[in-house]
Amino acid sequence: MGSPAELAAAALMILGFPALMLAALVPSVPAFAAAAAVTYLADHYLHRKSSYLVNRLSKVRAGLSIRFLIRQLLLILLLARLGFADDLIYYGAIACFIAFYGLQAPHGALVTLIRNRRRMPVATRNVDLASRIRIPDAPPRKLLHRSAEKMLHIDLAAVAGILASAATGSAGFGFLGIGFTLGLGTSYVVALVPYVRGKKIPPKAEIVLAAVDDWLAEYRPETVLYFSGSKDSAYQVNMWLETMEQLDSKPLIILRERVILNNLAPTTVPVICVPGGVHLMNMDLSNVRVALYAANVGKNIHLLRVPTMKHVFIGHGDSDKLASVNPYSKVYDEVWTAGRAGRDRYAIADVGVRDDDIVEVGRPQLAPIQTWQGVPDGRIPTVLYAPTWEGWDGNPGNTSIVLAGENIVRRLVTADPPVRVLYKPHPFTGTVSAEAKAANQRIVALVQQAGAERATDSRFQVDTAAQSAAKAELARIEARLAELSGKGNGKGGNGKGDEAEATRDGLVDVAKHEEIARLRAEWNTAYWRSFGSHEHRVITGAEPRLYDCFNVSDAMVSDISSVVSDFIASGKPYAVTDSAELGVEEFKRQNTAVRAATILSNSAAELGGLLDAVGDPASDPLAEDRKDLKRYLLGPDEPTSIQQFNTAVADLAIKAETRNVGQESRAAAGAAEAAPAAVPAQRVSTAGDDVTA
Repeated sequence: MGSPAELAAAALMILGFPALMLAALVPSVPAFAAAAAVTYLADHYLHRKSSYLVNRLSKVRAGLSIRFLIRQLLLILLLARLGFADDLIYYGAIACFIAFYGLQAPHGALVTLIRNRRRMPVATRNVDLASRIRIPDAPPRKLLHRSAEKMLHIDLAAVAGILASAATGSAGFGFLGIGFTLGLGTSYVVALVPYVRGKKIPPKAEIVLAAVDDWLAEYRPETVLYFSGSKDSAYQVNMWLETMEQLDSKPLIILRERVILNNLAPTTVPVICVPGGVHLMNMDLSNVRVALYAANVGKNIHLLRVPTMKHVFIGHGDSDKLASVNPYSKVYDEVWTAGRAGRDRYAIADVGVRDDDIVEVGRPQLAPIQTWQGVPDGRIPTVLYAPTWEGWDGNPGNTSIVLAGENIVRRLVTADPPVRVLYKPHPFTGTVSAEAKAANQRIVALVQQAGAERATDSRFQVDTAAQSAAKAELARIEARLAELSGKGNGKGGNGKGDEAEATRDGLVDVAKHEEIARLRAEWNTAYWRSFGSHEHRVITGAEPRLYDCFNVSDAMVSDISSVVSDFIASGKPYAVTDSAELGVEEFKRQNTAVRAATILSNSAAELGGLLDAVGDPASDPLAEDRKDLKRYLLGPDEPTSIQQFNTAVADLAIKAETRNVGQESRAAAGAAEAAPAAVPAQRVSTAGDDVTA
């Protein structure tokens, strides 16, 4: 469902058309004008919001063109009911709308042709194609952005003029509006013509692909991250970007869907999006020795067929889910897991993945998570409550919010000695279950109420000067980030160009990229200093990130999800809620990640054990268990995960090179054996006869 505002706009638009018909039949020019204004404004609002409700209307034969046509037909009906059927303005209105719709065909054809001709066979980021081929500027955004809606709204002048004629009896207003509509519509079509051919369109596909191969031959990539998926799966490739940037070998990212490229996070790694399987298979990747796969999808076969590189499944998370032991993994040369737990999962699942083909490389993504050193002096402990969402299947074990959330928060905000509570719900919370949405709202209210009460508690002192300075620092950083985001990215980089222009201008400014990363780190520090270390907080949105919340917390309460597995990297105490009431032993048996956790029932009565561990780490009964579990799930701390990862890449690259050299040697030997026996040299006599030398 859309937002309440979108639903209200859709309702007004839908109800506006019966109102238009009624006003035409009565007839009433003011009522018709009011209803028409409502339908125009509601339609425009829904398109500006890119509401999915607009698409739903087209599915029930109430698409954009139909809505405009109905409004125009009802205007003709209004004129007839008002007695204008024999007047020139009546026939002028009919002729106008017929001619106006006649302009829709060339307009739509030109827009489609321009977009198709400017669509590249491959789209890139951080690949220098501009020095190899000519890629012209995109047409002005005002011509192509929501072009159909803009073209249809040109009828507004004619509708307004005809209504004015109907109200005053003067045909001049109507013909003025008609002339403006037809003139502007014709101008719109004419303005598109220059962008259909010539220097306004990029080179043909074979020229672009040759330029890409030329760049590949110069860059000589050695390790490829390959990814295919829907737009909702972009996070699966985004989580590997920083790791790719830290590789010792030359990295390259290959994507198969344009929508993934559009949702890719900023990176300094070269990226090539190749939608066509044939184009990918013809691409020169002869220098690549290792291919990394973050998801098991059918399009992987287009690269898996290349024998000169070794293929590795690295996945997009390490958990007890069935996806972590997919039998499809047999197609890869190796499967890389975080720690011993991943190896054991494949052994238990018995899906055909050999133990010799599994390599433990840690989780490079967890490097930002800091190891716990205990609660700093002078600060009360911070407990993060980060529940997951309710999921699609209604399983009560998915989330603790509904059955346990309020109990957890209530016990935390009333704890003695006191603790600070950070509540960070999953962004999807309440999107499926109204019950979960209501519970989330009650939990937010609990945290906010507790925060208001703590603000009046004399035990907690506030350094207003430090907080004011931090808030000023936040404002400065945010202004600079906005400035950096709005400049220097090219039209493609800020969403104002098209695919071709984004490819041309997609070279990242490394200095700016590094400055943004530094500013985001400074923003995070200033954010936590902008309020007291004792203040309860509800945290939503992309910033601060989950790992930032990990680092300022001393313990966490959560549900079964990757959040728990990641938090284990910190070594901090944590609790997990058994909302399905499986019982402690069965809950631990089914979920490896909770074997060193405080297990909570829905009453959250066991929270005392977690708080005791935070208050007195020396007497924490689960401290050693957490160390062992961390090593089992994520591998050893030394060498670091990125070092393990780089070593695994280098080792596999040697195997690929050894295989290739062996193949070349065998091919050379086979060619020598197949060569014909040597024939004695001959000379030609003066008489022309062949004479053996």
